[in-house]
Amino acid sequence: MRIISIIPARMAASRFPGKPMAEINGMPMIGHVYKRVKLNKTLNEVYVATCDQIIFEYIHSIGGKAIMTSDCHERCSDRCAEAMLKIEEQEGVKIDIVVMVQGDEPLVHPAMIDESLAPMIENEDILVTNLMAEINDISEFKDPNEIKVVVDSDDSALYFSREPIPTMTKFSNVPMLKQVCIIPFRRSFLLHFNNMEPTKLEIIESIDMLRILENKMKVQMVNTNFVTKSVDTQSDLNKVSEMMKDDEIFNTYFS
Repeated sequence: MRIISIIPARMAASRFPGKPMAEINGMPMIGHVYKRVKLNKTLNEVYVATCDQIIFEYIHSIGGKAIMTSDCHERCSDRCAEAMLKIEEQEGVKIDIVVMVQGDEPLVHPAMIDESLAPMIENEDILVTNLMAEINDISEFKDPNEIKVVVDSDDSALYFSREPIPTMTKFSNVPMLKQVCIIPFRRSFLLHFNNMEPTKLEIIESIDMLRILENKMKVQMVNTNFVTKSVDTQSDLNKVSEMMKDDEIFNTYFS
C-alpha cells in the first residue's frame, strides 16, 4: 500500500495572508509542518502542494518535495487531488491513500498521522477519517476559526460547525470537540469527493466535510490526545511560538 501526505499551502489565505511563510521560532510555518510530517515512518513520501513560487522554492531549499498547482482552487481537497494526479504521472506510481495535513498545523506530531490512518488500514470500507481533540477552553469553543464536531456512539461525525456545538444553554458540562485537520482520503474517494457539487451546509459553514455528510456518507472521527493549535491569526501564531519552546520534537528537526 502506497500512502503519501500532501500539505496544501497558499499565500493568499483569507484570514491571514502570507501565513505559510510566517516565521515561528526561526523557521517558516510551512517548514515546521513539512519537517514534522516527514518524521512519520508510515508515509512513503511527503509533498507540499502550492500555487506560490515562494513556497515551492522554500520547500526545495530545505530538501523537500513540492508540486505546483492551479491558483484557482477554493478548497484544500481540490489542490490535493490535482497534486496527487501530478505525482502519479511524474513518478509512475499509483497512490492508495492521501493524508491531507493542513499547512497551518505547525504543532502536528508525526504519531498523529498513524492515529488517523489506523481505522482505514483496519477496515477497507472506511473512505475518509478526521482527527478530533477535546476543547478545554470556552474561548476556543466559541472561536469561529475552530471547527467543532459532534459524533455518534461509533465516533462517526454527525455535524461540523464553526459555532459552539452542542449548545451550552441548558447544560454547563457538554462534550467540546474540535476537528484537527489531518484527513486521510482513499485515492478514489478523494477524486469522487472533488467531483461532487458543493453542498448548501458546506457553503454556509465553509467546512468541506459537510459535503460528505450531506450526501449520506460517513466521516470516521478518530480521537487524539496530542495538543495542537492551528494558526488563523497573528495571535494564534504568537501562542504557537510559545508552545513550540516546550515541544518535544522541535529540536529533532531544527537547529
